[in-house]
Amino acid sequence: MTILPADKLSQSSTDTALENEAIRERWRAFAWTDENAAQAAKIIARYPEGRQASAVMPLLDLAQRQIGEETNTQGWLLVPVIEFVAAELDMPYMRAYEVATFYTMYNLVPVGRYHVQLCGTTPCLLRGSDDVMAACKNKGLLKGKTTPDGVFTLTEVECLGACANAPMVQINDDNFEDLDYDSMTAILEALANGEEVTPGPQVERQVSCPEGGPTSLAEMVDANHDYRSEW
Repeated sequence: MTILPADKLSQSSTDTALENEAIRERWRAFAWTDENAAQAAKIIARYPEGRQASAVMPLLDLAQRQIGEETNTQGWLLVPVIEFVAAELDMPYMRAYEVATFYTMYNLVPVGRYHVQLCGTTPCLLRGSDDVMAACKNKGLLKGKTTPDGVFTLTEVECLGACANAPMVQINDDNFEDLDYDSMTAILEALANGEEVTPGPQVERQVSCPEGGPTSLAEMVDANHDYRSEW
């Protein structure tokens, strides 16, 4: 472990304090855009009078997305922004902060334009998530870090609920499934080049049907087929 000299440690603490103050100054005047103000009012109206605090999760998400739009990233939540949401809902700041720190859908530090959340839980691990991680690493993505160009942030997460299509990653709001080294590499290259990518399975399958097509109820692929006359 590297131990900084006292003078360097003091300087490091000062730099951090100044950086935090600069961030707070940048966002202390956070307010909804006109569009998001209307959306926030619509969300709050879903809950009975006196229960507005129930809207804290969607409002935190809305605030994070607004910051993302302003910074060309996936957004994150800063203390002044969480304070703004808490005040909007007439609830203690600490209660809103507890929500923001509990759920991994909220980012508490800056992230890139594309937030790559890679599942490393058992089903994905058994199906090759190490190869997916290797593809990320070979494209310059490091776990828990944002690339120097600000394009990608890589986070390893727990199960994202797409075990039948393992291994998978979530990038921003989309799932990419049935991955291997080559398909993950292709997705990252396309995103870096500003190209469109197709979410979902990256092999020939319909959602979580067997590869190659359904093995039963095949007529249901294209229409709601009525099998009753065939029973």
